[in-house]
Amino acid sequence: QVQLVESGGGLVQAGGSLRLSCAASGRTFSSYAMGWFRQAPGKEREFVAAISWSGGSTYYADSVKGRFTISRDNAKNTVYLQMNSLKPEDTAVYYCAAGLGVVVTTTPVGFGSWGQGTQVTVSS
Repeated sequence: QVQLVESGGGLVQAGGSLRLSCAASGRTFSSYAMGWFRQAPGKEREFVAAISWSGGSTYYADSVKGRFTISRDNAKNTVYLQMNSLKPEDTAVYYCAAGLGVVVTTTPVGFGSWGQGTQVTVSS
């Protein structure tokens, strides 16, 4: 089992930036893919970004492509989500998730552990 703790959320104006961090403990960090999802009020949880165990491959939802960047530091057991050019529609609770293994997936069923979430609010 993997324990995940997110940080870095907050309130930002449209056009601003935030960087989310997710610290992992438990399993060997470099043995699994990582992902970020988000859930807005009244909506289903949706995929945001994912990264392979090595960081060599990244995947993004179309809605964030070109604005968000996922990265990981295996020496620090941490995954990041750099969010630029934020829009009000990015407002949501953001969750990091640990993959079941090295295979990268963009669906929630492919992730076995989840953080508690961090709120991101973008004002217009």
